[in-house]
Amino acid sequence: MADRGASTLSVPADWPAHPDPILALNRMGSFDWDLDAGLFHMDARAHEIFDLRPEEYDGRPESLSPRIPDAEAVRLDTLVARAIKDGSENYGAYFRLRRRDGGLRWTHTQGYIRRDETGRPRRIIGIVRDATDELNALAARRDEATLDDARREQTSVVQLTTAALAHARTVQDVIDVLKDTHGLTHLGATSLVMGLVEAGRIRLIAEGPEGSFVPGTLVTRIDEPYPMSEVVRTLTPRFIESPEEFAAGYPVLWPHITDLKITSAAYLPLIVQARPIGAMGLLYNDRRGFTPEERNILVALGSSIAQSLQRAMFYEQEKDIAQGLQQAMLPRAIPSVPGADVAVRYRAATIGGSLGRDIGGDWYDLVPLPGGTPSGGGRVGAVIGDVQGHDTHAAAVMGQLRIVLKAYAAEGHTPATVMARASVFLHELDTDRFATCLYAEADLSTGVVQVVRAGHIDPLVRGADGTCRRVPVPGGLPLGLSAEFGSLGYPVATLELDPGHTLLLCTDGLVEQPGADLDDGMRSLAELIAAAPEDVRKLADRLIEVAEERGGDDDVALLVLRRRGPDIVQAGGRLQQHVAPGDPQALTEARHMIRAAVRAWGAEDRCDEVELVADELITNALMHTEGAAIVTLRVLTGGVRRLRVEVEDSSSALPRRREAGESGVSGRGLLLVDLLTDAWGVEARGGGKCVWCEFEIPEWT
Repeated sequence: MADRGASTLSVPADWPAHPDPILALNRMGSFDWDLDAGLFHMDARAHEIFDLRPEEYDGRPESLSPRIPDAEAVRLDTLVARAIKDGSENYGAYFRLRRRDGGLRWTHTQGYIRRDETGRPRRIIGIVRDATDELNALAARRDEATLDDARREQTSVVQLTTAALAHARTVQDVIDVLKDTHGLTHLGATSLVMGLVEAGRIRLIAEGPEGSFVPGTLVTRIDEPYPMSEVVRTLTPRFIESPEEFAAGYPVLWPHITDLKITSAAYLPLIVQARPIGAMGLLYNDRRGFTPEERNILVALGSSIAQSLQRAMFYEQEKDIAQGLQQAMLPRAIPSVPGADVAVRYRAATIGGSLGRDIGGDWYDLVPLPGGTPSGGGRVGAVIGDVQGHDTHAAAVMGQLRIVLKAYAAEGHTPATVMARASVFLHELDTDRFATCLYAEADLSTGVVQVVRAGHIDPLVRGADGTCRRVPVPGGLPLGLSAEFGSLGYPVATLELDPGHTLLLCTDGLVEQPGADLDDGMRSLAELIAAAPEDVRKLADRLIEVAEERGGDDDVALLVLRRRGPDIVQAGGRLQQHVAPGDPQALTEARHMIRAAVRAWGAEDRCDEVELVADELITNALMHTEGAAIVTLRVLTGGVRRLRVEVEDSSSALPRRREAGESGVSGRGLLLVDLLTDAWGVEARGGGKCVWCEFEIPEWT
């Protein structure tokens, strides 16, 4: 009961240094609450009212908590805080106080808020008095007011509990809300038991105080003589109003819980759509019987809890399905790659209150490619991607896209072709989703990495010295959009991954931070990688830990690939580059690839010859045919070790050797090829041809 309309206290400026003797005559205690120091001074009469000896009280407000029940303390704190906030000069309230013997009595307090010249509250001075006689004199009004207050309090508990349950996502969350100190204990319940109906049985999911578990009740049949079984069978609440009634009604259970000193209990069926999904029991040790109002409130509370439980069960079921789908869509295992250490990680986003959204379209993959050798560095395609959305549909699209992209890469297509075909596939999938992706094809024998990007963030490379940098890669449109906007293509960038260098591919969930742009996020990530452990697994773990600490509503996929040092004996491999007509950048990248491969394969002495011949063959293909050229380098073993260069085009016309005149500027191409190579020739390839040449190179030492 609040008494905010009480008249303002009239006090002298030095009060309570010299309290008014009239207070003592009227059996009132006084207090002076220093808000700055946090001290609550009381006179001798106030100590008597609180049933405290002077030596039992240290002047701190919280030390009064043994005398003020939790519900009363919350109400008083709220009242005082509101009066301070809204500028009131005084407040008044009735509250219940717990005596030394455990009994409760009504008390009244009135406070005057003293503020400084700025309006800041500095002290609260006031009185406290025993209101028992006053309320006894108004017994009828007091009883009605008490009942109303109790109803409001219980209704408030139901409202607060219902509001808290609205945020519960799992069954355990529901249990935690109900067991919280601000939950059902405000209704006076000593403990809570709860069970869920599963396959005709009741499985206990919450029990009372520690040590109160009854053997044999973890899973019970609905036809067994237990109160939760009864309310599930009958769909009717069971209110037990005395220990005698409990013992008579449930003789099997009662002997096991006598130590809990139970005096009454309320068992409620948890019903949703006329079907029982469980039962709940509230056990009391300080009351007998239930008023009609209390029964109605408990039944209403049971209905709210049942709805929350069903929602939590649906969430957990969908989460299990989503996680299962996510695990099925991502690779079960990452293949080992000769010449590299690889680590992958995935972190699902957790978006509060949204069923099925703990899953997304982020994915990674590692695709072994033809051309590598077990004793040397392998050829591998590394993929990172992100399908738009956070739901099961995004995961399903991701799974299909991952599979087709892996298939295109394994067939030996160039990186640009892999990306273009994947984009067409997604466009034809009849979905409104698009995806960003980055595909890196690495030859670990040479360290040459060809990268193609479809709307995704750039990769990062950490050097052997620990420095980390972002590698800008020219990109095309996200997958699924390029087919709509024409054949815009995907440019290919080439970079070298030296021994000891680490390539890192990730989705934007690891980079984007609230309030920061992408460039800042990439710089922060580079700094984090530079300071992280060198081991790829520890590095990946560290990055995911940071993502967990940061939280966020986006999932994270991560692939880390570190090229091993030169102690690995390298036998060679296969590289391929697509060169489009009218694209000088592609021709430059092809030359870069050739130089890097020749050096890596131990043929530095013939580097100029190989580059010159390859450049001649590529130029001929672009000048004398229509369409692009595909350049392939490989090392042939067995007998003499040879480096083979192949240039494939779409024309079936064979090259012709021509004699160049003294002043001619062309016609010497095939003469040059014949002079500089150890062997060359032409092969038919479907609707086109392949011009090849070979160079003998030294064996590995």
